[in-house]
Amino acid sequence: MSFPQAIKSGLSKYATFAGRAGRAEYWWFALFYLLVYVVAIVIDSILATPFIFTAIAVLVLVLPGLAVGVRRLHDTDRSGWWYWISLVPLIGGIWLLVLLVQEGTSGPNRYGSGPADSTPPTAATATGA
Repeated sequence: MSFPQAIKSGLSKYATFAGRAGRAEYWWFALFYLLVYVVAIVIDSILATPFIFTAIAVLVLVLPGLAVGVRRLHDTDRSGWWYWISLVPLIGGIWLLVLLVQEGTSGPNRYGSGPADSTPPTAATATGA
């Protein structure tokens, strides 16, 4: 997945927590999030505003960023609730990072077909059997 495709996918699935997101989709979207954040900080610095543009950028991108992170965890066959592990002091963020960089499961898992797969999940996969 390319950078523009990842941005388009992340924003078009604004608050979609179901499904799977591959490593490329997640990390390209994370880079986009970081770039928007830095640009917003620069604009706030130039205009001497009290982080108005930064707050707007964070508010607009927090849901798609969280959604793509949950879908990334789904790709590794883990529940999106694992995102909360980042709240554990010191090791939580590192643990989440390790989970996010792991390779996803090949083929369908309980969260759907693989991010690169274009085939829809079978009835047995969709029901969790």
